[in-house]
Amino acid sequence: MEIGAILDKIYKLPTASKESIVDATVEVEYPKGYRLLSADMVERNIYFIKKGIVRAYINSPEGEVTFWFGKEGDTIVSMQSYVNSLKGYENIELLEDCTLYKLNTNALTDLYVKDVNIANLGRKFAEQELLKTEQRFIERLFKPASDRYSELIKNNPELLQRVQLSYIASYLGITQVSLSRIRAKLK
Repeated sequence: MEIGAILDKIYKLPTASKESIVDATVEVEYPKGYRLLSADMVERNIYFIKKGIVRAYINSPEGEVTFWFGKEGDTIVSMQSYVNSLKGYENIELLEDCTLYKLNTNALTDLYVKDVNIANLGRKFAEQELLKTEQRFIERLFKPASDRYSELIKNNPELLQRVQLSYIASYLGITQVSLSRIRAKLK
């Protein structure tokens, strides 16, 4: 997905504003398995996924816990680093070879000051991320795993082809055995 289309998903910008962001981005490629962001590090870049899929996870005493998948058109950001310039809590691992657009957060902050339209893009992005986080939180607390799985395959059916089942089970907050039982019941 091209950077202009990704930005349009967040907020429609005037052409000049969009070109300012495009000019500030660099296209980068990384291989499957690459750790793009590491916990306990301040991340100075935001990434937009042109091609590929990634997962965000934290390390817990029980092992890795996946809490987000990103695919073409999604934005990768450590909100803790972006908002507060503090160390993030998440790791971002590439599950496929990925092509990304990289945007330095200092350059973006400069663009916010210079262009109110770009500042509005930043606000819309933050609002959208807040709503997504709230939805994931509520689903995890109040929906059974079978419903969460059904929603996942309804809204992101390609994940089943592109992501290991162990990561999907972790994302749903269940074991692989429980996921196998849910899948068997739904067939």
